[in-house]
Amino acid sequence: MLRIIHFLAMTIIAVLCLLPIVWMVLGSMRSYQELFQYATQVNLHLLIPVKWTFQNYIDVIFDDQNPFLRYVFNTLFVASTVTFLVLLINSLAAFAFAKLSFRGSSVIFVLFMSALIIPGEVMLVPNYMLVNNLGWLNSFKGLIIPSTLSVFGIFMMKQFFEEIPTEILESARLDGASWLQIYRAIVLPASVPAMITFGIITFLGNWDAYLWPLVVINDDRMQMIQVAIANFTSMAGTEWTKVLAANTIATVPILVLFLVLQRYYVQGITMSGVKG
Repeated sequence: MLRIIHFLAMTIIAVLCLLPIVWMVLGSMRSYQELFQYATQVNLHLLIPVKWTFQNYIDVIFDDQNPFLRYVFNTLFVASTVTFLVLLINSLAAFAFAKLSFRGSSVIFVLFMSALIIPGEVMLVPNYMLVNNLGWLNSFKGLIIPSTLSVFGIFMMKQFFEEIPTEILESARLDGASWLQIYRAIVLPASVPAMITFGIITFLGNWDAYLWPLVVINDDRMQMIQVAIANFTSMAGTEWTKVLAANTIATVPILVLFLVLQRYYVQGITMSGVKG
């Protein structure tokens, strides 16, 4: 009986979580007038379109003034590059904090962790001034390089690396392996779930980034997908059906990525998790 109640509760929670996504997808396949015609009526057509249409997708994808597929490619390039650099740089830093003994490591790690309490909005102006002085405004460098350090990622990966037995690493050292060789041959293969989890979190954060691209990028051809979606709102109003279609397109890569890697994601959360 308890299992049935648990199953029903989980089913209800899943339906409540999926309902807005289903409404978004189905809403993108109806006309603007129909979207609002049934918005206040509690019947089947609140969710199911009366006249199905893909015109919203055609308008979004083939708009010459707002090349949406170019924005998708820009976002994919920036998010993939940032994810690769973040995994490389931050996992090396986490490995050093977890397994290497050097003077001041505790103090440096505490200083790193103190950055977690600083809201990102507070750092917006200093980061903008730094990027401006370096001449990186209106370039992908201004989006990629400031995003390559993740304090949360270093913390998460450090928790995982501490679980790897030190005796194995010391044995490799006695056999003449360098720390970099140990990292590549022993630590990385044992850290696949945590690395994939960290990669998904990083990719998702950069895929959904809005404020920083809005500030750094002025050239429409280099803009990111979330800023492009926001451009469907103007003084004349919001083109809601195009917003739904664009959001559906923007959701597909994230959904595919998560479905393919969800097993590793759950393992990574469980293993690296969140212990004090």
